[in-house]
Amino acid sequence: MKLEEKLESNGSVVGRSQPYLGENHQANGKPKANGKAEVYVKQEANGKCKEPRRGLNLYTWQEIQRHNQDSDQWLVISRKVYNVTAWADRHPGGRRILNHYAGEDATDVFRAMHLEHDVVQLYLKPLLIGELAPEEPSQERNKNSQLVEDFQELRRTLEAMNMFDANLGFFFLHLAQILILEVLAWLIPYHFGNGWTVTIFVAFLLTVSQAQSSFLQHDIGHLSIFKKSKWNHLMHKFVMCHLKGLSVNWWNNRHFQHHVKPNIYPKDPDIDMGPLFLLGETQPVKYGKKKIKYIDYEKQHLYFYMVGLPLLMPVYFNLQSMQMMYLKKYWVDIAWVSSFYIRYFITFSTFYGIFGSFLLIYLVKFLESPWIAYVTQMSHIPMKMSKEENRDWLSTQVLATCNIEQSFFNDWFTGHLNFQIEHHLFPTMPRHNYHKVAPLVRSLCAKHGLKYVNKPMLRAFGDIVRALKKSAALWMDAYYET
Repeated sequence: MKLEEKLESNGSVVGRSQPYLGENHQANGKPKANGKAEVYVKQEANGKCKEPRRGLNLYTWQEIQRHNQDSDQWLVISRKVYNVTAWADRHPGGRRILNHYAGEDATDVFRAMHLEHDVVQLYLKPLLIGELAPEEPSQERNKNSQLVEDFQELRRTLEAMNMFDANLGFFFLHLAQILILEVLAWLIPYHFGNGWTVTIFVAFLLTVSQAQSSFLQHDIGHLSIFKKSKWNHLMHKFVMCHLKGLSVNWWNNRHFQHHVKPNIYPKDPDIDMGPLFLLGETQPVKYGKKKIKYIDYEKQHLYFYMVGLPLLMPVYFNLQSMQMMYLKKYWVDIAWVSSFYIRYFITFSTFYGIFGSFLLIYLVKFLESPWIAYVTQMSHIPMKMSKEENRDWLSTQVLATCNIEQSFFNDWFTGHLNFQIEHHLFPTMPRHNYHKVAPLVRSLCAKHGLKYVNKPMLRAFGDIVRALKKSAALWMDAYYET
C-alpha cells in the first residue's frame, strides 16, 4: 500500500504535501519513503512530532526571529528551520516573498502557494539547517495554536474531499468562451465592414474577452488547473502573454507578494499606491504628518473615477509589465507578448490599419480597466490595512479580504473572485469549488471570533470610495494639525 493510501485510511491526507526530508530515492530520482519515514511524516503533518532527529541543530523562536533581514533570511516550515538567504534570488515567486516571511513560521503559506509539495521539498533539502527545539511551539507564541491547528485540519479535510482537483471541462469552456469572442471580433468587421457601430461592438466583444482572460490567467497563475506545475506555467504564458499582452514574471512577482501579505504595508504592492492614492490608516497619517501633498488627497475619492478606474490596465499595469521585462531581460516573456501585438495587427490591420489597430487595442484595455479595477479592489481596499503584525495565515487573509454575494452573474463577472476569502486561504484550489468550501470556512471563522464579511456587489463598489474618503480625512487631520 502506498504512503498516501496509508495516511488517508487513518484520516490524514498528507502523503503528497509532507514528504520526509531524509527519505531514500528510487533509481528514477523520485523520493521513496521507508517504513520509519511513514510514521514520522504522519506525526509531523499533524503537528505532533516534536522529537528532533539526530545531527540537526536546535533553535528557539527568539533566535530564529533575529534572522529577518534581506541579507539574512531564516524561516520555519513544519518545525524545520531553513536558511533561504542565498537561494532567495532563484525563488520562482521572487525574493521578496521569502523576505516577507523571514524569521516567521511559513508552514501554512508554503502549503497554500505550492502545488507539488514533494517536488518543492527537494529544493528545500540543501537549505535545511535545523529544527525547532522540542520545548518550542510549532508557531510563534503570539499565535493561537488552536486556531492554527483547526485551520490545518480544515485543509486536510478539503484535500480528502478532493476540493483541490480541477474540473478540466469547466476551464475548457472558459477558454472556449474567450476564443469564440476573439473569432467573432474578427468575423464581424470581415462581413459588415468597419463602421462606428461595428467597431463599438467589436470593442465590446474584445473587452469581455480580455476581462475573462484576466480571470483565466489568474486561475492558471495559481496552478489551480493542471496537476503538474509545468503545464500550468506553459498555459499561463499563452493566456497572460499571448492573449493579454502582459508579462507572466511581472504578474507572479507582484501578485504573490499580495497573496502572502495582503493589506500589509509596505509588503503588499497592491496597497502601495502613493503618491497617487493614500490607503488605509497608516499611510495617510504618515504623509500628513510629514506635510506631503503631491496631489489634493482630500479629493482622491473623486479622481479615483477619472484616473484609477480607466488607467489601471492601459497605463499602470502595461507600463509596469514592459518595464520589468526590459530591466530584468525576460526574453521569453518579451517574445510571447510580442506575439500578442503581432496577432492583433495581423487580425485588424486589414480593417483599421496599423495605427487604427493600435488604438483599438488600447481602447479595449481602457474599457476593460474599470471592470478589473472594481473586481480586484472591492474585496481589499475597504478592509483592514496595517503594518506587519505577524498573524496566523487564517487571520491574515480573513481580516484583509471580503466576499461578494453569490449569483450566476456575480460568479461570471468576477471570475469567482466574489469568493475572495476562500481564494486567499486556498490559492491553488480551482475556483468552481469555492462555494462548496465557503460554509466550512465561515464556520471556522465563527468558532474563533473572526468576522467573515459577505456583502452585495454594488455596496462593495461604493465601499471603495467610502474607504478612500476615510483615508483622505485622516490625511487632512494630520496635514492641517498644528
